[in-house]
Amino acid sequence: MGETMTDEVRDVVTAGRLAHMVTLNPDGSPQVPLVWVGIDGDHIVSAHMGAWRKVQNLQRDPRVSLSIEAEGRDAQGLDHYLVVHGTAEVVEGGAAPLLQQLAEVYLGPGVKFPPVDDPALGYVVRITPQRIGGVGPWAA
Repeated sequence: MGETMTDEVRDVVTAGRLAHMVTLNPDGSPQVPLVWVGIDGDHIVSAHMGAWRKVQNLQRDPRVSLSIEAEGRDAQGLDHYLVVHGTAEVVEGGAAPLLQQLAEVYLGPGVKFPPVDDPALGYVVRITPQRIGGVGPWAA
């Protein structure tokens, strides 16, 4: 697992770009919301204030993929992007502090998010990367 989370991968995940999170609906069809992501150790994390469809899907089937646009182009002129395939663990609680941390990256310093005084516990999704792809130095 450690070799999948290279410095280049960490840089893309923490750059403040939205990630397309692919989960599987009960009928097997894909569900693709955009989410904020960050790093916690060797895991990619996201926070969710409710048990939305993506959270329900991951509680039922932990397979997940993320794609994130990245800076740069390859020698053929293709834009860099990162694809992460892995498994997710859904942890109850902790969403608000993680969202506040991610808001500093995605919305800017000093922003209060979620913008309520007593937010719900929510859920944190912890993704263990198993395979990395896309176009960029991480996909060699």
